[in-house]
Amino acid sequence: MIALASRPALPTALPLALAGEPADGFAGWAAGLVETMGGPGAGLAIALENLFPPLPSEVILPLTGFAAGQGVLSLASALFWTTLGSVVGAVALYWIGALFGQRRMHALWARLPLVKVSDLERTERWFARHGTKAVFLGRMVPIFRSLISVPAGVERMPMHLFLTLTTLGSLVWNSVLVMAGYWLGDRWDLVEGYVGVLSKAVLVLVLVALAAFLAVRLRGRGRAQHRRTS
Repeated sequence: MIALASRPALPTALPLALAGEPADGFAGWAAGLVETMGGPGAGLAIALENLFPPLPSEVILPLTGFAAGQGVLSLASALFWTTLGSVVGAVALYWIGALFGQRRMHALWARLPLVKVSDLERTERWFARHGTKAVFLGRMVPIFRSLISVPAGVERMPMHLFLTLTTLGSLVWNSVLVMAGYWLGDRWDLVEGYVGVLSKAVLVLVLVALAAFLAVRLRGRGRAQHRRTS
């Protein structure tokens, strides 16, 4: 692929390339989709990112904004297709959760060590009260932005409500990252660094919370065993 200059207006047929990225890396793959398919290519990449969270939206979205800044596609097309891709991926995960269902979830949960059915029931009650906020705001939180669709499906959130919240939340997240890539131009990869830090922070918080939960549950189990043997 041919390397792009920083910001001159270019014809829409001009191939994409990423400054500082290997052509055979993930960024090169995403660039190839946008180059050959335009907006639908960006939408496809984002749909796959929703289904496979390790694929980084912090690469796809700023890259798409960069492409819009170079005239490869319009900014409106970039926002429309990436948001559509987010919704398509989220709906697929929703139906995975819906097909799995509450009954299977309870059966699986009962087989897991160190957890109680009451933990799942408490989570279900929390989602019943705060599910709308969780789905909307969760679309803007790395890691959770994909996973939040599964409990929405398990709990059978009304589809029209799920689609509305997912579309609005995705549009906010996508707009921020696409516009960042659009304005940063060939420095679009700076976005990946900042969002990557946020993703790592979220992951650390999740791991700390999980470790704290396991420590409390193991301590409680140890005390119960001690009382039975004493």
